[in-house]
Amino acid sequence: MGDIKLFRLNGHTVDELEGQSVAVEKSLQHLFEQHLETFLGVRFLASEYSTGKRHAGRIDTLGIDENHSPVIIEYKRSVNENVINQGLFYLDWLLDHKAEFELMTLRKYGEAVADLIDWNSPRLLCVAGGFTKYDEHAVQQINRNIELYQYKHYNDGFVLLDLVNSTTAQTVHITEDTPTPTERNTRVKTVSDYLEQANTELTDRFETLKAYMMALGDDVQIKILKHYIAFKRIKNFACVEIHPQTAKVLLYLKVKSDTITLEQGFTRDVSNIGHYGTGDLEVVISNDEDMEKAKRLINMSYDAS
Repeated sequence: MGDIKLFRLNGHTVDELEGQSVAVEKSLQHLFEQHLETFLGVRFLASEYSTGKRHAGRIDTLGIDENHSPVIIEYKRSVNENVINQGLFYLDWLLDHKAEFELMTLRKYGEAVADLIDWNSPRLLCVAGGFTKYDEHAVQQINRNIELYQYKHYNDGFVLLDLVNSTTAQTVHITEDTPTPTERNTRVKTVSDYLEQANTELTDRFETLKAYMMALGDDVQIKILKHYIAFKRIKNFACVEIHPQTAKVLLYLKVKSDTITLEQGFTRDVSNIGHYGTGDLEVVISNDEDMEKAKRLINMSYDAS
């Protein structure tokens, strides 16, 4: 992985800013925990969370992300520290202690948030001044949601955060346990169900949209959730819903409505309207022309994420 250089333009001259990885620092952990949503799109739950006497460990930071997935954040404080293995141990611990995490979320954020916790894809985020090629290789071999973030701190008050590697566990279609005949008629349909019901034209439109967003950068990740499909970098930049009955694809983007001209039937501000997914701009794609118009808005949301 190449080193990142940051420069300041001064008229006709260019100055390179000196970045430091700051080896350790409890201060880094405090900085992240105070601004977790800004840095990573994650709501803070707990710091130095004890896994109990039997497991004898402390999870650096616990949180819940914008897609309602539990998040463990571990900070690599020395080159030799095996933060990935340590984080995987905590990930397994968390899956064995779901009720504990749900109660913590309930107490801090209330029932509305606690009821939405998605246990299909808990995440492990490792933050360090740098990772070795062995760290990056190891992550690719593990079928879990793991992300490696390199940070640098600059004297001028700049902090650089770079997603250097990520792996996404194989996502199965999210459905409940095999339903009974009665439940089959009453259970809420998922985005995977709607995708299966979509006709060829709608499916092709979604696949075109998916291909466009995945090609925006090698840091783009896709996550199939219950009600929508999220496309994310460090944070979500697009949430997609499929609507077979109206033959439409709905996009929710992080674009402020006052920065664009809203078009009736194509874009609307949903900041005060309840909706699944993140992003306050709704984009309705009904045909190829809408798809082309949507690309500029997708790019804006991607750049901001």
